[in-house]
Amino acid sequence: MKYSSFALLTFILASCGDKNQQQQPTQPQAVPVTLVDVKSADAAYHDEYPGTVVSLNQIELRPQVTGFVTGVHFTDGARVRKGQLLYSIDAQLYTANYDQAVANLNVQEANLVKAQKDADRYHELEKNDAVAKQLVDNADAALEVAKRQAEAAKANIQAVQTSVRYTKVLAPFDGIIGISAVKTGAAVSAGQTVLNTVSTDGQLAVDFNVDQSEIYRFTNLMKNHKPADSTFTLKFGNDVYPASGKVALIDRAVDPQTGTIKTRLVFPNQDNRLRAGMSGKVRVLNNTSAKSIVIPYKAVTEQLGEFFVYVAGDSSKVSQRRVVLGKPLGANIIVKEGLKEGEKIAVEGVQNLREGAVIKEGK
Repeated sequence: MKYSSFALLTFILASCGDKNQQQQPTQPQAVPVTLVDVKSADAAYHDEYPGTVVSLNQIELRPQVTGFVTGVHFTDGARVRKGQLLYSIDAQLYTANYDQAVANLNVQEANLVKAQKDADRYHELEKNDAVAKQLVDNADAALEVAKRQAEAAKANIQAVQTSVRYTKVLAPFDGIIGISAVKTGAAVSAGQTVLNTVSTDGQLAVDFNVDQSEIYRFTNLMKNHKPADSTFTLKFGNDVYPASGKVALIDRAVDPQTGTIKTRLVFPNQDNRLRAGMSGKVRVLNNTSAKSIVIPYKAVTEQLGEFFVYVAGDSSKVSQRRVVLGKPLGANIIVKEGLKEGEKIAVEGVQNLREGAVIKEGK
């Protein structure tokens, strides 16, 4: 009996001891992390925009008369000078028309001389009442008709002369001519057949679109740009074009469908390296005078399209803070909003952290 009471007492005391042990809270285990100080730096980088090289002046050559090509007077892809003869079109028909127009003018001028003499003679007779008034009026009318016919003949000569002149296709300006689309003997139609294309080559433009929110920035860049600086450069793959450009113009209006506006840069065409139609990237140097917050990119976590970092507090705990990111700079990234210089953020062990987690700085 005594033994049973003792065993019962021992069991009750043991149960109370286990209960007290279960009620004691467990301390959260500290997460090992590596912390870095948030610092600001001069963050020089380039904004990049897809761009297309275009000619400042480009024109398709089309004949203004119909006929057969009798001569091609250039080498494909050569530089041409303004006024240089490029194509000849058979001029026999147009020359014959010109000769006929000259002969017609001679006839009309002879008729005009005769009509003038008749009118003068009838007016002399009229002074002596030796001729009827009707005959005088008829002579004046015939003279007026002869004048109009002579004027029409002169106008016809000018038109035919123009056709003769158009049988020679000349270069409209200095530039590069392409590969001829026609050969000697080909039939061409006035205003229809494309003979070739000529474009300027001393300077070429690069067109690209910028968001409407950047219009103010680019307007200032256009006004304040210095020819010697490298604010605007051009990149093809991994190669950067050696010459810098300048803003030539910003288009008249924003495209309402895309919310962008076309902007044009002009680059010198060194050694004819640029060709119309090339695609590349316009690089615009960002303002390097302002300090920017720069952190390692591996410190950033993403949740539902938003970006966060873990900021260390005074009590060895971290808090999750939303940040607005800017331009990546290699392994680092610019933070536009959310951090201040001097704060500490976790860069290693981030995947094991949560809001309010206790941390210990690892070695």
